[in-house]
Amino acid sequence: MIVDLPDTTTSKITKMIVKLREQGGVVALGRVLTLVVITELGNEEDAIAAANLASREHPCRIIVLAAGSAADATRLDAEIRVGGDAGASEVIVLHGHGELAAENESLVSGLLLPDAPIVAWWPNQAPAKTSESPVGRIAHRRITDSANAADPRAALSNIAQTYAAGDTDLAWTRLTNWRIQLAAALDGFDASDPITRIHVEGAIDSPSTLLLAAWLHMALEVPITVKDDTRGTGIRTVVLERLKGTVELTRPATTDAVLTQPGQPVQHIALPRRSLQDCLAEELRRLDPDEVFGEVVTDGLTKLLSEEEVMQA
Repeated sequence: MIVDLPDTTTSKITKMIVKLREQGGVVALGRVLTLVVITELGNEEDAIAAANLASREHPCRIIVLAAGSAADATRLDAEIRVGGDAGASEVIVLHGHGELAAENESLVSGLLLPDAPIVAWWPNQAPAKTSESPVGRIAHRRITDSANAADPRAALSNIAQTYAAGDTDLAWTRLTNWRIQLAAALDGFDASDPITRIHVEGAIDSPSTLLLAAWLHMALEVPITVKDDTRGTGIRTVVLERLKGTVELTRPATTDAVLTQPGQPVQHIALPRRSLQDCLAEELRRLDPDEVFGEVVTDGLTKLLSEEEVMQA
């Protein structure tokens, strides 16, 4: 069910939520957090769809700030979605115009669940420093997606420079399965035959490629080469060189990968590209700072980008 509230206020929205609760019983109960989505008018539906699916694992209240035009007369239009239109959550969509078009903490504060953690998510363009933005200041976790920025690598570099505990980026979350497979391969290594060099290859527009390279470079402390590939998207190949042979994990398409190791049969591994809702659901599982991401993006990435010979076209 979708309830439209044109030219409204947060007080009227709250009263309508209470009314819907009385009509629907437990429809507004049992939420474990508030997810605030900050986007622009016209870009909100994909984010809402992903949040709805993620909410089946993490029931929450979803507040969507979909900014309209700052040139319009100041007003607030809203929608409340419950039931089949809201997954396991309740969705409040706020269309701010005029003075309310900018990211606005006052619009959010009256709609937050009491005594529940707050997660802020910018699915498209993020502010220069999320931890100091109006909503970011009150959030326990702040999620960005540098892959959707106009310049993904510049966005990732900005995250490295402005990182604060609680920040994370979905380019990192997309690496979870790659990291699991590589960590499993590393666990079986013979200490007498250490890794001597790393090669990482991925799409030129993929910030995940740089984050994976930074993680490996920081963990293994050996020379690394990162190569851009104009074909497709995402990571394609990781090669770990050893004296007795190389270990190579390659994903030629978007679903299956091939793992080659010395003295072992070739393994075919399911390594599909992760969906937006899977990545979001993973981030909602933890409300404490992701310390590994913090180290990778501040120390590992900074070191990687400072070594000019690492990058190859």
